Amino acid sequence: MADLFPRAAWEHILGAPRRVNDAPDFVTAAAMADTGRGAPKLHSHAARGNEEAHTVRSLILACTSLLLAACTGAPERHPQDTGVAAPMHWSVAATHLDDDAPQHWVTAFAHPALSALVDEALQHNYDLQAAAARVAAAAAQARIEGAGRWPQLAFAPGYQRQRDGLLDPSESGGFSALFDLSWELDLWGRIRAGQRAARQTARAAQAELRGARLSLAARTAQTWFELAEAQAQVEVAGQSARDRRTIADLIRERFQRGLAMGLDLRLARTDQANAEAQLADAKNRAQASARRLELLLGRYPAAGIAAADGLPEPPAALTAGLPAQLLERRPDLNAAFQRLLAADSRLDSAQKALLPRITLTAAGGSAGAAPADLADPRAAAWNLALGLAQPLFAGGRLHGEIERSSVVSDAALADYRQTALNAFREVELALAAEQRLREQEAALREAVAQTKASRERALYAYQHGFIQILTLLDSYRSALDAQSAHLAVRRQLLDNRVNLYLALGGDA
Repeated sequence: MADLFPRAAWEHILGAPRRVNDAPDFVTAAAMADTGRGAPKLHSHAARGNEEAHTVRSLILACTSLLLAACTGAPERHPQDTGVAAPMHWSVAATHLDDDAPQHWVTAFAHPALSALVDEALQHNYDLQAAAARVAAAAAQARIEGAGRWPQLAFAPGYQRQRDGLLDPSESGGFSALFDLSWELDLWGRIRAGQRAARQTARAAQAELRGARLSLAARTAQTWFELAEAQAQVEVAGQSARDRRTIADLIRERFQRGLAMGLDLRLARTDQANAEAQLADAKNRAQASARRLELLLGRYPAAGIAAADGLPEPPAALTAGLPAQLLERRPDLNAAFQRLLAADSRLDSAQKALLPRITLTAAGGSAGAAPADLADPRAAAWNLALGLAQPLFAGGRLHGEIERSSVVSDAALADYRQTALNAFREVELALAAEQRLREQEAALREAVAQTKASRERALYAYQHGFIQILTLLDSYRSALDAQSAHLAVRRQLLDNRVNLYLALGGDA
C-alpha cells in the first residue's frame, strides 16, 4: 500500500492518528476527577475516604438526574383543558341540538350563483394560495428536523498534486475517493422531540389552512350578500328620488297656481336633493362591494360583477351541536392545540439537550496515483470512532433555552384557553343574535307595510289640504328609512347565519 500512496498523504487526507494522551474537545466529570493523580497526600486516609464517598454520591445523584431527565417527556394534554368547564348545552334554549357540525353550509342558502362564487374564490384567491404554501413549508421543515435521526453520509472525490521542495524538482500526485459518515445516536429522544414539534407545527399550519378556507368562503358569501343588499338599496333610493321629484313637481305646480307657499316648494326641493344624495351614496357602496367581491375571487376589481336579484331567504333553523364538540371541530382550536403540543415538545427537546450525546463517526476510501488504483482493495483505508459528549458549562445557554421553552409552553396554553373561550363566545353570540334579528326583521317588515300605506294617504291628505308639507315629506322619509333598515337587517340575518356556521366549525 505504501507503494500506491505515501503514508504522509493518508495522514493529510484522513488526519493524523490521535494519541491516547491527546486531550479531547470535551471533558467529562469523571475525567476531571482523575486529573489530581500524583498530587501529594495532604489528607488522612479517613478524610480521603469521606471525599471519595462524597464524590461517588455526587456522581450517583448526577447520573440519577440525567436518567430522570431522559425518562421525562412532554406532558399529556387534552383538548378539554380549557380552564373553564364547558356547559352541557348552549344558553339559547330554543336551539336544536345535533351531534353533527353543519356540513356544506353554502348549499343551505339554495342559490347556485353563491355556490359557484365560493368555489371560484377557493380556487383563485391568492391569500389562500399563500396559506397553502406555508403549509407545504411547514411540512418540509418537519422533514428537515427529522433528518438528524439518520446517518449523514458524504462522498468527496478529489485529486491533488504536490512538490516536496524547491531543490527537488520532482512532483507527485494522486487521486482519492473518500466517504465520510456521521451519526448521532438519539438515545434520549432529543432529535425525535424536535421532529415531533415540527410535525405538530405542520399540523397546526394545516388546521390554519382549513380555517382560512372556511373564512374565505364566509367572507365571499357575506360580501355577496353585501353586494345584493347594496344593489337593492340603490333601487329603493332610486324609487325614493323619483317620488321626491314627483312631489317637488306637484308642489311647484300648486305654487304656480297659488295653492302652495314658496316655503313648501323649498322644503320639497331640499328633500329631493337629499334623496339624490342618498342615491349617489347607495351607488358608491354598491360599486365598492362589487370590487371587494372581485378581489376575493382573484379577479381584477372592475366592479363588473352582477349580484343576485334581491337577498335570499335565511335557511331553516340550525342544529348547533353540543359545546364540548366545538373543541374538536373548530380549525383555530385545533391549530392552537397543536401549537401547544409543539411548544411542549420543544421544551422536552431543550431539557434533553443536557444529556450526553453519543456520536458515531467513520471515514474511509481509497487513494492512488492513477484512477485505476482506486479499485484496488489494497488502496482502501478507513477509521471508525464512537464519541460521547456531556455538556458541563455553556454559559447558561442550555438552561436559558429550557426556561424560554417553558415560558413559551405556558403562553401557548394560555393562548389555547383564550381561543376556546372566544370560540364559545362566538357561538353563544351568534345563537342569541339569530333570535333577536328575526324579531327585528319581523318588526321592520311590519313597519315597511305601515309606512307604505301612510305614504299613500299622506299624499291624498296634502292635496286636499288636510296636512302640512312637512307631514307629507316625513311620510316619504319614514318609508325610505323603513325599507332601507329592513334590507339591512335581512343582510345582518344572513351574515349572522354565516358567522354561526363559521363559529361551529362547519365545512363550506
